Amino acid sequence: MSALPRISLKAEVTEHLRSVFLNKEVLAAVGLQEAELRFQKLLTCLSHPPLYTCVRASTHLAPLEDIRLRLEEELKKQKWISSPEQPSVHIAPHPRITDVLLLPVDGPRPVEQLSSEVVVGAQCGSAVLRGAHVFAPGIIASPKYMKAGDMVSVFSDLEGRCTRGATSFQGNKVFVGNGVAEMDRSAIFATETPARGVGVQMVDPLYQSPSFDGVLPSLVFLQNLPSVVVGHVLAPRPGEWILDMCAAPGGKTCHIAALMGDKGEVVALDRIQNKIDRIRQNAQMLSLQSIKAYCFNSTQAVSDEPKQGAKGPPFPPESFDRVLLDAPCSGLGQRPNMASTWSLKEICSYPPLQRKLFQAAVRLLKKGGVLVYSTCTVTLAENEEQVAWALNTFPCLTLQPQEPHIGAEGMLGAGLSPEQLCLLQRFSPEVNWDQIETTPPLAFRADRDTIGFFIAKFLKT
Repeated sequence: MSALPRISLKAEVTEHLRSVFLNKEVLAAVGLQEAELRFQKLLTCLSHPPLYTCVRASTHLAPLEDIRLRLEEELKKQKWISSPEQPSVHIAPHPRITDVLLLPVDGPRPVEQLSSEVVVGAQCGSAVLRGAHVFAPGIIASPKYMKAGDMVSVFSDLEGRCTRGATSFQGNKVFVGNGVAEMDRSAIFATETPARGVGVQMVDPLYQSPSFDGVLPSLVFLQNLPSVVVGHVLAPRPGEWILDMCAAPGGKTCHIAALMGDKGEVVALDRIQNKIDRIRQNAQMLSLQSIKAYCFNSTQAVSDEPKQGAKGPPFPPESFDRVLLDAPCSGLGQRPNMASTWSLKEICSYPPLQRKLFQAAVRLLKKGGVLVYSTCTVTLAENEEQVAWALNTFPCLTLQPQEPHIGAEGMLGAGLSPEQLCLLQRFSPEVNWDQIETTPPLAFRADRDTIGFFIAKFLKT
């Protein structure tokens, strides 16, 4: 399965992660050899994409089967399904999550590199590995005389060292597939107006999956499976007042509103205005009226003396029936991620912020209310250690079972009891990294081949 080099991290970050995954509790449970093997698998699987695409369907607008059939028709237009070159791809509903459709990804594929090379940024390269075409702003370098219609190989610049406008690059780069240039080089690097639109149409990618650009935008929403699980674990009910504290880009916000049947109110907060604008656009596109988005710092979202007559933040204590704290985090569970230039100091800067947000969340939650905490990272300090801290700091909080629970239990190392760990949900792709075959049912593979993710559910008594 390993077609790409393992994730490139600073040495201090690698050693920190090793100490996490080889902590005393883990070593006592599985031994040094198994713990080291899992850690090495983690570094490898993080650079590779999951072998399926997860789509959240807007079942508040249409039945799942209708959306599945319409999606199948759209993908036929891409010649993705039932083309002479591509066998029919089965779009499968998830057996336990009623608004999820799954599509298998074909990869890694035997693709021959060409002599003509286009270099793209690391974020663009990761998007290509998950089915995207190359948009012009992502292109950093191209051949000197590249014209529209030329066949090119696309490489991802892992360390961000390629100079924009270069004609070649010999640095640390990874091949992600071949495509057809849609623009001349001169149009891509024009100084007057930045180029927009598709710069390279991927025709022979290393990992082949359909492009969802412009496909049924009101009915299907690309979302990692654990992120969909979060909404179901929160279990919102019609008529409730719900807070999404760190809401951008709004996927979970819109999911919460859809699960409520758009009846009630979902308050979405984020500190950056253009992200709030994006949430509002998504809500409008999905025909969701119950979302109210505000540009506001969630650490200051609770006040004993809120503004008179104002509906927005800050809010009085115990205002919300349910709170989602999908916290800002180091993001070390995201896949594919072939390189991170972050320092250990940057990675360790998140737990203090997460605790400030947690304190505000507990104050804003009604007695008898539900708080769900989640991250897309793999560290103990941002996950299980935060749970241990919360249980010690807030006697009013108790851990609750999660439904659905399709991930693994919590990780050893934070001093939590076996019963507490069983109530947590940690998506650990490294555990089954070398065991994901094409023979088991797609849903079985999809549940295990995810991004790294963590969910904890609390009840305030």
